[in-house]
Amino acid sequence: MAREGDVILVYYQEKPSVYARIELIEPDMKNDWYQLTLLILSVPARTVTWILREEYINGVPFTMGGTPMRLEEVKKLPIERDREEDGEKRVPGKPATIIPFKKT
Repeated sequence: MAREGDVILVYYQEKPSVYARIELIEPDMKNDWYQLTLLILSVPARTVTWILREEYINGVPFTMGGTPMRLEEVKKLPIERDREEDGEKRVPGKPATIIPFKKT
């Protein structure tokens, strides 16, 4: 199941619509339903709470007021940092150049 802090992509009418961060997942008073609080990452940002089943939170399509919806987890990508040395970009896997310090 998705967890608090995960970033998701919300599909509206089968098209990607908006990114959101899961702020809170709490059981609802109905069995097997959850209150999912999302921070919609738009301008301005806003918070919404939807009541969904676990399978809907995990990506199974559902409808909201007759409108097709779906949630998709955004996978984290590894961050590659470029280091610049003497104006040149560092190439991953290539050893760094060591410049000795010389007294003049």
